[in-house]
Amino acid sequence: MILRPDILALLLSSLLVSLMTLGAAGFGVVVLRRWDIGSGSELQLALERRTYLVTTLMGYLLLFQLASLFLFIRSADDMSRLFAGAMCAVGTLSANPYGYPALLVKIVTFILALLWLILNRADSRGYDYPLIRPKYILLLVIAPLVLAETLLLWRYFLGLKPDIITSCCGALFSSRSRGVVADLAALPPIPVAAAFSACAVTVILAGARFRLSGKWGYLLALSSAVQFPLALSFIISFVSIYIYELPSHHCPFCLLQKEYGYLGYPLYALLLCAVVSGVGVGMLQRFRPRESLAEVIPSMQRQLALISLLCNLLFTVLVLWRIYSSSLNL
Repeated sequence: MILRPDILALLLSSLLVSLMTLGAAGFGVVVLRRWDIGSGSELQLALERRTYLVTTLMGYLLLFQLASLFLFIRSADDMSRLFAGAMCAVGTLSANPYGYPALLVKIVTFILALLWLILNRADSRGYDYPLIRPKYILLLVIAPLVLAETLLLWRYFLGLKPDIITSCCGALFSSRSRGVVADLAALPPIPVAAAFSACAVTVILAGARFRLSGKWGYLLALSSAVQFPLALSFIISFVSIYIYELPSHHCPFCLLQKEYGYLGYPLYALLLCAVVSGVGVGMLQRFRPRESLAEVIPSMQRQLALISLLCNLLFTVLVLWRIYSSSLNL
């Protein structure tokens, strides 16, 4: 095992978040079975007091969980200098079989945690806990993923050995390699750029239409969900070669390094924020008929649609600027 302060922080925080999330999920099972807002029983009063405490605590824990995604990626990138053959986070994550699964699960829990925070925000603004059941159902989905993430992180970090020879990003993200990432690198850049552009235009038009009329909420959510894998493919197959100014370099992790202005951090943060805010509009759409949320949800949806629009526009401007300023011409 490689002992570093950031690794210890990730391991201990993941363990704490897992324990608290599992405890909250256990309480959620009781809520789903026994909650009755119309009852004045001692049990109902106790549930109402505890749910305020649990949701407040979970809000802070999940916010911390969000920050840990970028700490994990930063740590993986910084540790690349410790392994022979590694040039960036690709080599570090390839050092044992648990690196990439841990990253994938962290991304999924990141998105679900943000959606839970949106749902919790709407529920806290209703006077009768209108979303208490949907909120705890989503928490029951998140809890096993958080536990799986913790197990993968511990297996990954405990299994790291400095004498391991790992692969560089040039070998993994190569059209001559095999696997999903190699297939993404080998995708024809122009069709991928066209597909992403069409999806991005759909997201922007749907977001603008929702801001103006409150319609196309589900279209915004669907196009935002589709946009995420398309954007990753777009970055790997098209954007990366302009940033690196090398047609054979497709690594999405080198964007996080100083040589490229740490461009990956704002790029991926904007993408994740755009996806979650767009999907959040559709998630809240089905709860609009709730009487206590008649004014709350439309207001939240308009805010989320605006965030989606701004994030998409900033993402587009950032990408176009880097392509325009590149000296590579294809």
